[in-house]
Amino acid sequence: MAEHIREIKRRINNISNIRQITKAMHAIAMTKATRIKKQLTAERPYAEALDSALAAILAEASHAELSHPLLNSNPATETAILILNADRGLCGRFKGTINRAGYDLLLKQNGKGRIIAGGEKARSFFTGKVDELLKVYSHLYEEPTRAAAKQIAKDLLSLYQSGKVEKIYVVYMRFFSELIQRVTVERILPIRPSEELSPTDALVEPDHGGILNYFLPTYITGKIFHYLLETKMCEHTIRRQAMKAATDNADDLIKSLTLTYNKARQQAITRAIAEIIAGGEEIR
Repeated sequence: MAEHIREIKRRINNISNIRQITKAMHAIAMTKATRIKKQLTAERPYAEALDSALAAILAEASHAELSHPLLNSNPATETAILILNADRGLCGRFKGTINRAGYDLLLKQNGKGRIIAGGEKARSFFTGKVDELLKVYSHLYEEPTRAAAKQIAKDLLSLYQSGKVEKIYVVYMRFFSELIQRVTVERILPIRPSEELSPTDALVEPDHGGILNYFLPTYITGKIFHYLLETKMCEHTIRRQAMKAATDNADDLIKSLTLTYNKARQQAITRAIAEIIAGGEEIR
C-alpha cells in the first residue's frame, strides 16, 4: 500500500512539472502570436498592393508586347515545391497538416516533383521520401524577417532562372482567425497575376523592361515574406491552443490523481488503526 501511495505521489509531481512547461509554452506562444499578428496586420495591405501593382505593370507590359523570363514557362519538366513548416514541435496539427498537403502535391507530379524543405519538421518528414532535397532552411525564419524572405526568394529565382524546374509552388498555412487556419498552395513561379484582381491605374516609367527587372524580384520577396508571416502566425496560434489543452488535461489528471492519493492514504490510515486495535485486543 505504501509503495502504491508513493507511486501516485510521483505521478502527481511528474505531471505538475509537465504542466509548468506547457503553461510556460502557452504564455510564450500567446506573446509571439500577438507580436506576429501586429506584423501581419500591417503587412497585408502591402501584399495586396503588390498584387495590384503586378496586375497593372503586366497589363502595361502586355500592351507594349514585352515579356520577361520570370513570366515565361521553362522547358523543364520538374516541379519544385517549397514547404514552409516549423523548426520545433509541440504545435498540434500544424506540422502534420502542412506536410501532408505538400506530400499530396508531390504525388501529383508523377515522380517529377522536387522538395525544398522549410523548417526542421519538413526536412525530417521528407528525408527518405524523396531521393534528395533541393534545399533546406533550418531555423532561418523562426522570427520572420525580410532578410530571410530575400534569401529564400533569391534561391527560388536562381533555381527558376537556371531552367532546372518548370514551375515552383509554395505550401504554407494562411491565418483567418483564432479558430480558422487553412493550408494553402500557391504557384509563385512563373509569375501570374491573380484573376481576382483588376489592374489599378498606373504610370509605368521610364521603360517597361526596367520596371519588370526591378519589380518582379521585389514582388517575389514580398510574397515570400507574406507567406512566412501567415505561416508563423498559424504556428503560434495552434501551439497556444495545443499547450492550453495540454495544461487543462494536466489539471484534470492532477485532480483525479490527488483524489486517488487521498483515498489511498485514508485507506492506509484506516488499516493501520485497525491493526493497532487488533494488536491491543490480542495483548489483553
